[in-house]
Amino acid sequence: MTGSIDKPLQGIRVLDLTRLLPGPMATVHLADMGAEVIKIEDPGLGDYARTMGPVRKEVSQFFIAVNRGKHGVRLDFKNPVQREEFLTMAESADVVVESFRPGVMDKLGVGWEMLKQRNPKLVMCAISGYGQDGPFAQLAGHDINYIGIAGMLEQNVGPDGVPALGNLQVGDLLGGAQAAVQGILAALIGAKTTGQGRFVDVSMTDAVFAHNIMPLVAVNNFGRSAPPGRDLLTGGVPCYNVYRTSDGRFMAVGALELKFWEACCNVLGRADLKPKHWSLGQRVGGEDAMAVKAELDAIFASETLPTWTERFASADCCVTPILRADEAIDHALFRARGMIERKTHPTEGEYWATGPAVRFRK
Repeated sequence: MTGSIDKPLQGIRVLDLTRLLPGPMATVHLADMGAEVIKIEDPGLGDYARTMGPVRKEVSQFFIAVNRGKHGVRLDFKNPVQREEFLTMAESADVVVESFRPGVMDKLGVGWEMLKQRNPKLVMCAISGYGQDGPFAQLAGHDINYIGIAGMLEQNVGPDGVPALGNLQVGDLLGGAQAAVQGILAALIGAKTTGQGRFVDVSMTDAVFAHNIMPLVAVNNFGRSAPPGRDLLTGGVPCYNVYRTSDGRFMAVGALELKFWEACCNVLGRADLKPKHWSLGQRVGGEDAMAVKAELDAIFASETLPTWTERFASADCCVTPILRADEAIDHALFRARGMIERKTHPTEGEYWATGPAVRFRK
């Protein structure tokens, strides 16, 4: 792929009042697409992310990761002069993003009604756990609560049947960051075409619920979601599963389509298993599926992760190693795509930073 790198949000100014993970990650995405992001913190503790995790000198690696590419400003909205300074900034801004509980911005004198009077073209995005209205609007919550209520966490279980907490915060990052970016970009288009700004209400729980597709499909088909670990994409078929290797690592088998499963069976030396596929009538989560999975458990346990990685390298059948983050950093895929680079923070020194999630070219 050739062509100059294009950043389509150049000229867009974003005022970021958010803290912790969802809002800051949303504005990182906007910054990666060319927007000027001004992070505004209170004069005291500021963003709580500053001190989450080990701190070498002044700020944590967590804070650095979700606030790269931004300018920083400290303002006290309880101070009339500084509040007016923010309102003046909003007059020339395109977007304001906040993540307080509903009503807090109004109490501070910088709510939507005030902001749209000062700038009718402004887009304001409010990220909250449960939305700006409804019975949970004023309740506190975190990622674990949002994905629990939305019916997602119940489907992610460990071997003991207990819901397992993944280290990717789906509620915060899909529900908060990505949904916010989606809403902001749509509202910006509307503002550019109509001259009218919009208020974007992002409920992290709503967004997870809206994307919890496979359990909803099961409810429509069978009246309830599938038992945890027994649906098509959660462990109920041998062709889409994880397998432990002899060195205690794991391979990811994603041979969901029949042609990939057949190619996988060839690499495993088990051509006899090719007909054992859900598309040919194997019941998802059934006895036959689990029996074939047990056979693959034994096969994969006979060799190491490097051995299986090498064997599947030339077979295009969606079978890959499960890597640690430090291994992924060194992987040729991310190196070739420029997805990882070494940067230097003014107080914390060198650190690894990811590249933009979306690329644009002319």
